[in-house]
Amino acid sequence: MNIHQFATSLSYGDAISDEALEIRSILREKGYASEIFVQYYDPRTASLIKDYRHYPRFSDPGNIVIFHFSIGSPVSKMAFRVPDRKMMIYHNITPHDFFLENHRILARECYRGRLELRLFADKTALAVGDSEFNRRELAEAGYPATGVLPIVMNFAKFDGPADPVITELMANGKTTLLFVGRVIPNKKHEDIIRAFAFYKRLFNPDAQLVLAGEYRGQDRYMAALQELVGRLRLMDVHFTGHTSFPELLSYYRAAHVFLSMSEHEGFGVPLLEAFYQKIPVLAFAAGAVEETMNGGGVLLRRKDFPAVAALIDRLVRDENLRTRVVQGQVKALDKYSRENVGRILLGHIGRVAAS
Repeated sequence: MNIHQFATSLSYGDAISDEALEIRSILREKGYASEIFVQYYDPRTASLIKDYRHYPRFSDPGNIVIFHFSIGSPVSKMAFRVPDRKMMIYHNITPHDFFLENHRILARECYRGRLELRLFADKTALAVGDSEFNRRELAEAGYPATGVLPIVMNFAKFDGPADPVITELMANGKTTLLFVGRVIPNKKHEDIIRAFAFYKRLFNPDAQLVLAGEYRGQDRYMAALQELVGRLRLMDVHFTGHTSFPELLSYYRAAHVFLSMSEHEGFGVPLLEAFYQKIPVLAFAAGAVEETMNGGGVLLRRKDFPAVAALIDRLVRDENLRTRVVQGQVKALDKYSRENVGRILLGHIGRVAAS
């Protein structure tokens, strides 16, 4: 039995792409022939993939295909046309409502994607979400057999070298608040900015906010955020745009607190990245955030910006509290160890093989 993966794309440094590579590594270690078939790829990953259009040469009813579901992709049509047994991994599609004001095309694609999700309910032996939050959406969409497979994280890469230029720029003595994630409406960057404004004015004027993430394609939303920064007369708010991985490491290593105000997360990879970097995390409890944090960090149940600012100040100044929070975060990461997630993955493979 061979076990192959289908994905729309394989990017460099992307969390889902990293997961696909880790899954392949685990499967190969167990003796399975395993390849990743995609439509798009970063040139740096060219040696790691095969073109999805070539899959019919590999197809066999005895095989298992693991399909990473995404919206509007011809890869999905190929994946569900072949006779191989099928397992879907669902990473969630953001509800279209978040994009109605800023990006009508994306709103339409997300709406269609959630409709398309229902089309494959009778075509998979097993559909898994990378959180219980996502698994419930699969069950509600009509999938008869569902499960949970946490994202397979490659934490070792975070021990690599940071970017020396960004590291030097960030060594300015300022208290650094950080959020990592694409600049997109569901992430609620405006609420991070508002909380930062209270923190800077009430507690620490010598603070800076780094919002690390791609913003291309979100021109209206980005313009609104810049307008908010200007209206609040804030200095030291930095939008990085796309970052290389060494640059991202520099931002993580400079951060004193990681702050998330996102209102829709199917998992929340940067939360765990911050855990691993031993940065105290404050996060609004929406979507799968609480589940992902697994008892670590500090959860926010409501968006009271002055109160959030006060919490940030405590985490910065109270060394005992900071230590306890970081220790809890390190313990929470046990759930995401490669050994534990690999065992869950192989259990799901066994279910599909027996179907």
